[in-house]
Order: sequence, then structure tokens, then C-alpha cells
Amino acid sequence: VQLVESGGGLVQPGGSLRLSCATSGFTFSTYGMNWYRQAPGKEREWVSHISASGAVTNYADSVKGRFTISRDNSKNTVYLQMNSLKPEDTAMYSCHRPLGYWGKGTLVTVSS
Repeated sequence: VQLVESGGGLVQPGGSLRLSCATSGFTFSTYGMNWYRQAPGKEREWVSHISASGAVTNYADSVKGRFTISRDNSKNTVYLQMNSLKPEDTAMYSCHRPLGYWGKGTLVTVSS
């Protein structure tokens, strides 16, 4: 099982980024997927979940209305579209597959 995130970077407040998590080594279309984040000096925080089919999505209150999770089961990839970014969104963002599989993460820095 491999999870590889990409798309992070430096963005100004109010800006947007789209994160991707490319997966391999398992039947992607049968698993719900999650995004988590960990800010410097803070505990890891759950951000969003998407069901295996993509029909059901859930968000942390802190990102609801600004972030959108999606997936392309033909590409074995899950995405996180992040809009209206705030400095407090600065964190390492990681994707997660149930039963303990994590990517290494991609760093998002929101700063002017």
C-alpha cells in the first residue's frame, strides 16, 4: 500500500490549493479515505472523509464550506480542494486509508 500526497506549497491568505493523494497497492474503490493535518506543535487533526463511492463526504467544522474532498476511482486518487485559506490552515496534510495506512504528507503554508 502506498499513499503519495502532492500539491502543497506557500499561498497567501484567501488563496487556494488543490492537494492530491495518489494511491497504489490496494483496491482503491472499496475504501473510504481521509485527510488529516498537523500544525507545528499541535496534535493531528481530522479534516475530511469521503466514502468509497464518493457519495458521502464529511468535514471538520474548521474547514466546512471552504474545503472540498473528492476522488477519482479511475485514477486511484483522492483530492482536497482548499479555498479561502487562512494562516491557521498552515499544517502538514496527510491522506489516510483505514487500517493504519498514511502518506508522508505535503506541507501547506498560508502566509503573506
